[in-house]
Amino acid sequence: MPRQLIVISDLAVLPNESGLRPVTLTIDLDSGRITSVLKGHEVIPDDPDNQILRLHEGHVLLPGLIDCHVHLNQPGRTAWEGFQTGTQAALSGGITTLIDMPLNSIPSTTSVDSLDVKRVEAERSGVYCDVGFWGGIVPGNEDELVPMLNKGVKGFKCFLIDSGVEEFQHVTEGDLNAACEALKNTNALILFHAEVDCGHSPEHTHADPSRYSTFLASRPPELELSALEVILRVARSYPQLRFHIVHLSAADALPRIRQARASGIQNLTVETCFHYLTLRSDDIPPLATQYKCCPPIRSEENRQRLLQGVVDGTIDYIVSDHSPCTPELKKGDFMSAWGGVSGLGLGLPLLWTELGDKVDLPRVVSWLSSKQSAQVGLAGSKGSLEVGADADFVVFDPEANTLIQEKNLIFRNKVSPYLGRQLRGKVLSTHIRGEIAYSSDQVSFSQDTLGRLL
Repeated sequence: MPRQLIVISDLAVLPNESGLRPVTLTIDLDSGRITSVLKGHEVIPDDPDNQILRLHEGHVLLPGLIDCHVHLNQPGRTAWEGFQTGTQAALSGGITTLIDMPLNSIPSTTSVDSLDVKRVEAERSGVYCDVGFWGGIVPGNEDELVPMLNKGVKGFKCFLIDSGVEEFQHVTEGDLNAACEALKNTNALILFHAEVDCGHSPEHTHADPSRYSTFLASRPPELELSALEVILRVARSYPQLRFHIVHLSAADALPRIRQARASGIQNLTVETCFHYLTLRSDDIPPLATQYKCCPPIRSEENRQRLLQGVVDGTIDYIVSDHSPCTPELKKGDFMSAWGGVSGLGLGLPLLWTELGDKVDLPRVVSWLSSKQSAQVGLAGSKGSLEVGADADFVVFDPEANTLIQEKNLIFRNKVSPYLGRQLRGKVLSTHIRGEIAYSSDQVSFSQDTLGRLL
């Protein structure tokens, strides 16, 4: 007889359903897939081989979440983050699948050989959730792109401005055209760090570097708007390819994106990050470099416009852009410290706290699950509770309160702008292919690394 898990919940987020619905899931534990979804409560047969999980009143059954923008940094900079600590942090936030960025590991994932190095290292280290990989576009590596695509990368990231690490060089528009020519017979996805150095000179070049306003003036919205025009030119030239703006922070770009889509450019998608939706520049104290990231956190007015861009669909989904480093690299002032926000695993309660009184939970979850699974070619297997999908699911208490403290942070280096924040909602447990991978009780993880490489 097959081993089965029956999951019963009064409240569940189901595909294409508004509101929360009662559901009974049947899961084949041998295959790790969902075999039945009944929208209601089924009479459970009296079979001693069946395992039963009945959710408590008020708890909600969610699909496993996805984070398509995570820097795990292993190998080469494992002191910043690693496969084990990063994937455990993901599980603690209900994330069952993440896609690893091609930097800041050494080597960067810009060739088949470096992709092989990354995969071998992940297998050696072990992963607690499922992990896929982005490749990278750098000057001169266009001959590596199709072979990397054939080996399973989900797409390719490039920088239009200095990346901050010397081994991952930024590209020119000419480099981009060469890469697109190499990929023109595919439907590959190309991701942009969308800032262009357009010769901007801050008005206050001798301003106090301990103040966030000095850093903010050095990365104005014009850098993102200039990059957007480059991306739109390339998108028009290669309609068979797909293009994506990562971590949009400048709300001034939203009208231009809407206009471009209305004019027929349908191969452009956009993400933003939890920190741009929940933090604002006016609240950042002097020398609080845990807030520094590129592009920067902007004003309250900008934040509100980004939130509206999410709700109205201009922005497609939301990611962490977990970009950690060692505490030593965060020392100093805003102009010298490493730029990157750490927040892997905190996204669901952050977003639910911010938007829970404006949109329902299924809408919030769609930005963190199904929309991202579709983007990376995993629709039907990840990010939704449906027959045939991997039985990745989360038990969530939407009314629980959580105070973010260092002891709550699972990622390697406990430096984060979210410390001290009181959030609404808590992930109680995370399950991969029907097996429990994380429980909030005493913050425990499965003894086995249940994750797989995608």
